[in-house]
Amino acid sequence: MDRSSEIREFLRTRRARITPDQAGLAPHGGARRVPGLRREEVAQLAGVSVDYYIRLERGRTRGVSEAVLEAIARALQLDDTERAHLFDLAQPTASRARGKRPLAPQRVHPVLYRTLDSLTVPAVVQGRRTDVLAANRLAHALYTDFEARPRRERNFARFVFLDEAARRLYVDWERVAGDCLAMLRLYAGRHPDDPQLTELVGELSLHSDAFRSMWADHDVIAHTTGTKRLHHPLVGDLTLDYLVLAVEGDPEQTLTLYTPEPASPSAEALDLLASWTGPSATAPNAREGTTDSAD
Repeated sequence: MDRSSEIREFLRTRRARITPDQAGLAPHGGARRVPGLRREEVAQLAGVSVDYYIRLERGRTRGVSEAVLEAIARALQLDDTERAHLFDLAQPTASRARGKRPLAPQRVHPVLYRTLDSLTVPAVVQGRRTDVLAANRLAHALYTDFEARPRRERNFARFVFLDEAARRLYVDWERVAGDCLAMLRLYAGRHPDDPQLTELVGELSLHSDAFRSMWADHDVIAHTTGTKRLHHPLVGDLTLDYLVLAVEGDPEQTLTLYTPEPASPSAEALDLLASWTGPSATAPNAREGTTDSAD
């Protein structure tokens, strides 16, 4: 992915969402040709020259200081996730600067597989690009049997945008899709040279009008907790709270747990779904810790 284009569109979309009034600027007379802030207004708020900001928005970030990026982040009222994304786009890491190295395959620790099998709530291990590295039997029953899919298709973004079952499952499909895409966009800022990411974005752009439209928004998000509303074809409506936990040893691996309110209709529905599932939905080779998302 082209980093210059990414930072240009990210900054453009961020300033387009802020009005002069929200930024604390005095109103100017006459019609405005652009939504949100003008480039010169961002430069004014950040305390940099207009030429400097224009160069930055055009992707010319060599030598940009952290102080300038912090000032621009404040001017554009970026949240912590957006600020981190700006730094990723504007200041390549040392490892990226040394050259394009292939990412090491991600593997799930055998202890984590045993933990998944022991849980009584749906649980999913996700890796890069929203790849589904592992899931327990209830998660497969709740969403889809990812283990039954070809390895490259075990991916939440592919499921959400390309599987009609996902549109029927998620009551708030548009919000879920936007959040999923925003997490993918955040990953793209850290790994713009990932060929599997390029392949995934290309596939989703080709086959999903919704993905193309949302991808152009350049939104980013890092989920840690929230609520999902689902309409399952077998057990009906469920409202599940989720918690995202980091996996020790791999900063790009997370464990997500989905839990209902105790003694609620959702808890009863989840218990019913559990009674209809088999003993385990993880494949034998997965429980041995040989899952490889790069295959």
